[in-house]
Amino acid sequence: MSPLTRVQARIGQRTLLLTTAALPLTGWTLHALALHRRLAATKRDPLTGLLRRDSYTARARQLLARHGHGAAVVLVDADHFKAVNDTLGHAAGDTVLAAIGARLTAWAGPRAAVGRLGGDEFAVVLELPADRRAHRLEQLVRMLYAPVVLDDGRTVDVAASVGVATPDVLGTRDLSLLQRAADAALYDGKHSGRAVQATAAHTTVPSINGRRAGRPGTAVWGRAA
Repeated sequence: MSPLTRVQARIGQRTLLLTTAALPLTGWTLHALALHRRLAATKRDPLTGLLRRDSYTARARQLLARHGHGAAVVLVDADHFKAVNDTLGHAAGDTVLAAIGARLTAWAGPRAAVGRLGGDEFAVVLELPADRRAHRLEQLVRMLYAPVVLDDGRTVDVAASVGVATPDVLGTRDLSLLQRAADAALYDGKHSGRAVQATAAHTTVPSINGRRAGRPGTAVWGRAA
């Protein structure tokens, strides 16, 4: 074997070794990327595409810390949602929930934290200065009351109750306290067709795990906070 041939053989062996060593790394990299995508997907609700509770909470706290008195916490409950499921079916109910999620996202904008807390309950934290607050909340209510068209062409009349809590009124940036007050305000205005802004009085409403005591589903959760 000539010296040139021997050099070429050594280069070939090294190339083979490097390629073979890279295979497990490439396989692990692909696996890691797939795992990252799955984990990222779990941050969002599969039906509405909104943030799940944990991811929403983390983002919401960041926004409250950043915007302070210019921020707002908005809670939304779909009204008469059980009737939609009972009369039109769960597929229709899913369409309504997805529509609410899309409307909240469009209203809040890309920098907001928009989450589905569970069932037909939603939350938004966003920058919402006091001088624009009333107008923007009226806009939100109009959007939420727009009928939803189902895949089969049927139209569903929808409505939602809205409660709002803001650091400038309540003097706190604590997300749990603001959500508690917004929840109490929401139930003060249930089925009223308007967004209710929380006052100091709403912070004194007894709550269970951060939600208004006496609301459906709270009776078995534990002692009032």
